[in-house]
Amino acid sequence: MLNHEHIIRRLTEKFGSSISFEEPYGFLTVTAPAADNLKVLQFLYDDEELKFRFLTDLTGVHYPDRIGEELSVVYHLHNLVDNVRLRLKIYVPSTQPDVFTATQLFPGANWMERETYDFFGFNFIGHPDLRRILNADEMDYFPMRKEYTLEDPQRTDKDDEMFGR
Repeated sequence: MLNHEHIIRRLTEKFGSSISFEEPYGFLTVTAPAADNLKVLQFLYDDEELKFRFLTDLTGVHYPDRIGEELSVVYHLHNLVDNVRLRLKIYVPSTQPDVFTATQLFPGANWMERETYDFFGFNFIGHPDLRRILNADEMDYFPMRKEYTLEDPQRTDKDDEMFGR
């Protein structure tokens, strides 16, 4: 039976102290250096005991307060044989959001990486067709980054006095 302790032991044997673990709400989360994302993904895929061969989801997160680690790529992997799920996180600076593509290992990552590029600005190195997929090609910004105010301060139709504020 595959459990968190076994997964942690196998990953620690292979990658040592370069990776870290946490279990928020009982969901095993592995954090690895960005330069090692493909090595960790390949190991999780190839290892005959782990068998994480299904990429459920891939997305990005923007943490503007984490200096030098403002952007994160989050992979959700699934071992379909033992029905075990795993989250892998990597962090990169917003000034150089380079991440190696996972499309050779998981063909389904193609669309997910394009969407993540489109909304967060990650540069997936080696991606076969990295271009905008949902937003207009003319956009020169990435809308899911927390770099913009949520409301226009010049709006007059939302006067605080009208709402008891």
